[in-house]
Amino acid sequence: MIRFGPSGNCDSFYKEGNKQSLQAPAWLKNKGLTAYEYSFTRGVNIGEPLAKALGEEAQKNGVEISVHAPYYINFAGTDEVLLEKSYGYILQSLKYLKLMGGHRCVFHPGTEGKLSRPEAIKLLNERTKELIKRVKAAGFTDIYLCPETMGKHAQLGTYEEIAKLCTIDPILLPAVDFGHINCYGLGFLKTEADYKKVIDCFINKIGLERTKKMHIHFSKIEYGAKGEIRHLTFADKIYGPEFAPLAKVIKKYGMEPVIICESDGTQAEDALAMKNIYGGI
Repeated sequence: MIRFGPSGNCDSFYKEGNKQSLQAPAWLKNKGLTAYEYSFTRGVNIGEPLAKALGEEAQKNGVEISVHAPYYINFAGTDEVLLEKSYGYILQSLKYLKLMGGHRCVFHPGTEGKLSRPEAIKLLNERTKELIKRVKAAGFTDIYLCPETMGKHAQLGTYEEIAKLCTIDPILLPAVDFGHINCYGLGFLKTEADYKKVIDCFINKIGLERTKKMHIHFSKIEYGAKGEIRHLTFADKIYGPEFAPLAKVIKKYGMEPVIICESDGTQAEDALAMKNIYGGI
């Protein structure tokens, strides 16, 4: 089953009188959406009662919840204190993901810093293996860790790098942000063949079945010489990318991803637009 939904709450959610995320699952169901990503952007700042209640609302309304771990994570850094905090952020995120009844935790892999790209990737691989050990030791056996493709050139996470990283263990499921990929490639994604190249890379590395279940982020994003600048809405006609060519590839491969929209303030409306585009193919 393919699912569409927003990251967080869009502007119209609040304009219609809603006050808190606990109201989101029912609101999304009424809009025809079935996914919701709860972001721990600046830290894991939700209490256990709210997490449980949000999970109950999601189950009642047929909405699948994922979480995005804090942005501070860096598994390629040389500061051991910050590295331990990165492991902690993931484990904290998983604790509340489980309370919400979700199964997917998205995270940013890290940055090059002062290291060379190969040195940073080597550290990322080693730390990812350690992360998996800690996650399994903590008893989180029914979740996916979803390393995300990134949009700035100094960040780790090209789609090729994420595909290779996900070969380490089946617990890793790629979070493929096509807006980021487009930014990194300075407008790379235009045709069905361009999207197919990305999907085929994952199929070649982790197989069709895992690729079919991938986590997807999609939004139009402004970019410059160094990659991502800022998120836009589907009204943008300059930067892209467009969803229709990807929708055709998803349908051809029989994929069943969770597709999360990260548009700037119109993420629910644009998620519904993607659902309609996909349904019209």
